[in-house]
Amino acid sequence: MTLGPLMVDLLGTKLSPEEQDILQHPLVGGVILFSRNFESAEQITALCQDIHKLREPHLLISVDHEGGRVQRFRQDFTRLPPVGAIGKDYMQHPERALDRAEQTGWLMAAELRAVGVDFSFAPVLDLDYGVSEVIGDRAFHRDPKAVTDIARAYIHGMKRAWMSAVGKHFPGHGAVEVDSHVGLPVDKRHLEDMLQADMLPFRQLCQKELAGIMPAHIVYEQNDAMPAGFSRFWLQEVLRERLGFQGAILSDDLSMEGAAFIGGPLERAEAALSAGCDMVLVCNNPGSVVKVIDGLKIDADPLRHARLVRLHGRHSLSRNELFASAEWKQATKTIAAYAPDPEMELNLV
Repeated sequence: MTLGPLMVDLLGTKLSPEEQDILQHPLVGGVILFSRNFESAEQITALCQDIHKLREPHLLISVDHEGGRVQRFRQDFTRLPPVGAIGKDYMQHPERALDRAEQTGWLMAAELRAVGVDFSFAPVLDLDYGVSEVIGDRAFHRDPKAVTDIARAYIHGMKRAWMSAVGKHFPGHGAVEVDSHVGLPVDKRHLEDMLQADMLPFRQLCQKELAGIMPAHIVYEQNDAMPAGFSRFWLQEVLRERLGFQGAILSDDLSMEGAAFIGGPLERAEAALSAGCDMVLVCNNPGSVVKVIDGLKIDADPLRHARLVRLHGRHSLSRNELFASAEWKQATKTIAAYAPDPEMELNLV
């Protein structure tokens, strides 16, 4: 069975019979986990095992686990600092900052892989212009070259832990004030201006480092009337053709207000897939998944499947092996030294 184009969520900490049926539907290809799905490392490991054994190849399991304000699993996991803390050190001590980035990326990925999660939606490649509260210190830095350098080191750490990187939010979320979770942001800049700024990290990393990219629910009105995640201009003409990205394109959550004007759940899924997304996130809205599954007409696509399979996590250590390793001990020591007090979680459901 190929991986379908839908990534769905779960209500609790165990699979219900109804959810087992949904996850075995051919249109489904992955699951995104939230804090409501987590109680402990042992519980989340068992849940991931239950999900993976439903299908072959197994369903993708993802989570937002950036650190700082956005870290879904906390108990039994290292409290990761916001990545902006790494960027603060970059201009004065670039080598130290890059080492911290690599160790942090490795630790994030290794701890998730040890419980069975395939990938985190990371890293954030947006620029911190100081105007977007929802981005803020989730971004590495304001300078696009600094973001590129730090993100490359972070991704190298992820890859050493056998996790693929999914960069977000293309072509850039940092210059708008409105949070796309609660409204539709509009960015008035031209493409050529963004190519030299917000899009530089995506341009530099999309050929070799990124296996996936998540577009933003933002309208860039000088270029297209549709939000980037629903825009053939941004996904096909710019990301695929101009930048040459060959990896998977995964939509942001279609339940967000930034997607609301497209229509209902089915219309949103159809529009995002038609624009060029390989997988769409249908979550945080009970009933939406069934509506999309019942109404979506889309054929299996070997190329889409091949892109998505690249996001499968590979080799992993058990938690006991991980915690006994010298690398884990060094990474946790490094993180404690540069950011001992991570901020509270951002309420993104």
